Amino acid sequence: MAIISSGTVWFQVHSAAVAKDEKEAAALQLQMKRLELEEMKIRNDKAIADMEAASSSAAKIQAALDRCVKDTFAVVHKDYGTPSKSAVVADCKRQYASADGSGMAAVSSASDTGGDGGTGGGGGVNSPALLGLVAGGALALALFARKGKKAEA
Repeated sequence: MAIISSGTVWFQVHSAAVAKDEKEAAALQLQMKRLELEEMKIRNDKAIADMEAASSSAAKIQAALDRCVKDTFAVVHKDYGTPSKSAVVADCKRQYASADGSGMAAVSSASDTGGDGGTGGGGGVNSPALLGLVAGGALALALFARKGKKAEA
């Protein structure tokens, strides 16, 4: 009788421990999903900001190009006769392509150097660092959960 009752008590204790472990594992999995979702939100926000910046830059360049074509064609048409409009457009494109190319290279290098340090103002989120932080946190939680299980048993 003592063996049966001790076996029943052991089984109940073991079942409770297993249920607790399953709940902790489910909570850990839920936390990992939340962190992944947060990371995806951060990436999407950054992508949207990058797209808006590129669109704004393209609109400014197009407006400057249109203004250049209009002004240049009006001046050239009055002073020198009738040049082709395609020649004026090509000349304006060359002007703004060279001016924009160096500016865009400077912006690109500034963005690249600002995001790596993490201390500069306006630096973005470093995705590999964020992923490493999430994975390290999950590993630490898993290790503490296992150590807690062993200490209870």
